[in-house]
Amino acid sequence: MSTAQPDLDRFDHAILRILSSEGRISAVELARRIGLSKSPTQARMKRLEELGVITGYRAGLDPIKMGQAHVAFVEVKLSDTREAALQAFNKAVLTVPEVEQCHMIASRFDYLLKVRTADIQAYRRVLAERISALPHVTSTSTYVAMESVKESPI
Repeated sequence: MSTAQPDLDRFDHAILRILSSEGRISAVELARRIGLSKSPTQARMKRLEELGVITGYRAGLDPIKMGQAHVAFVEVKLSDTREAALQAFNKAVLTVPEVEQCHMIASRFDYLLKVRTADIQAYRRVLAERISALPHVTSTSTYVAMESVKESPI
């Protein structure tokens, strides 16, 4: 798969916008809404999948109804930021299921994690037993989300 950005026209963007919020829409309805017939719409979807623009189709889940209402953002500072240390951290953080997102940051800290748990007690355990034990972690700072104003899957 190429890393070059593919050329996307207005129909491609319309397909992506609709599918990102309505992944179970039928090809016929999608075609109607973007103003093409079914066959070209399906061909475009297949092309977008082959290009890696569409990476899959997933069910949107409500974390609150699943008992995962607590969200914390965690700044993580590492003791070593050489490539081997970064790779060790990256590999290990993938094994922590409560970490919903992990981003390397150009700042006074090295990583920003989005962590989702049932409550503050569960978060405290995850922080102490899993996040703080990740390779090269020297310090963390936690920010608890009080309300989610916008969360989009892109």
